Amino acid sequence: MTTAATKILVVGPSWVGDMVMSQSLYIYLQQSRPGVEIDVLAPAWSEPILARMPEVRRAIATPLMHGELGIGKRRKLGRELRGQQYQQAILLPNSLKSALIPFFSGVPQRTGWRGEMRYGLLNDIRKLDEEALPLMVQRFVALGQAPGEALPTEIPPPALVVDSVQAEACRTRFGLAPDKPILALCPGAEFGPAKCWPTSYYADIAQRYLDRGWQIALYGSANDKPVTGQILAQCKGNPLCFDLAGRTELAEAVDLLSLSTAVLSNDSGLMHIASALGCALLVIYGATSAGFTPPLSQNAQVIEPDIDCAPCFQRECPLGHHRCMKDSLPEQVAAKLDALLARIDSGVRD
Repeated sequence: MTTAATKILVVGPSWVGDMVMSQSLYIYLQQSRPGVEIDVLAPAWSEPILARMPEVRRAIATPLMHGELGIGKRRKLGRELRGQQYQQAILLPNSLKSALIPFFSGVPQRTGWRGEMRYGLLNDIRKLDEEALPLMVQRFVALGQAPGEALPTEIPPPALVVDSVQAEACRTRFGLAPDKPILALCPGAEFGPAKCWPTSYYADIAQRYLDRGWQIALYGSANDKPVTGQILAQCKGNPLCFDLAGRTELAEAVDLLSLSTAVLSNDSGLMHIASALGCALLVIYGATSAGFTPPLSQNAQVIEPDIDCAPCFQRECPLGHHRCMKDSLPEQVAAKLDALLARIDSGVRD
């Protein structure tokens, strides 16, 4: 079976961070298959992210709700895509549902990891060796290779393109000063509260940097407003603290985040966006692991807990103490962030 297809349909992930990491696959495909055309089938929310990836020819929105089987809708879209004559489909999710549209599209080579009983729907089924490919990004890139082919020595990191005009327009709209450094805080995580550093700790960091004359920008979705609102309240309404949660479109968040002098984040989709923008980035891990979904940037560092029960990969702490996050104290995080900024200012790279 050929693995040199130059017209490819990629079935993309359903989470922001995973979608950002998938860019490494697209870059690799461009490097290894000159002239390749890549279309990405993904939820409609991801279109602003995919539009910032020059490797992607077009995004195709799936007409389905999250978790919806919708066989009729998948069959209809699959038949509509037959005219595109894709030579290969690469499936990044492991679900059975994700294999239906490429099958209905008649794509001759349908590649993916062995997952939910997809025999017959896929005809290029790979068996995943989790020890050989511990990182999610490695697993994505490996699907763009021939079976058993060695991974490249260096996997290309995601690199989102910024609309600098929109970035400045957003800065003006929200009132951020152009002459003061910005510390972006990303305190939410759609996965669940187990991934979140305590709100009071974020407020402590915010106050430390406000005292130095920095601006604080609080990022998140509308669901994160209770958290960002608490941080803002603990900063006593300081005019240099801006609560942007739920106030930006995804594309605007990408552009505005690019103006950050530094970013402090949980393991979240915004973290991966900041990484792909090359921001100075410090990530606090607890329930999840930097050994699986690390920030893929030389300008990023991580803090991981020294506790036996972490990582548990649970949405909520199963033991109720949440020590994996609480044990990373604000003074330790502030010192790590200061050291990261000093290292980047000096031009040193890890």
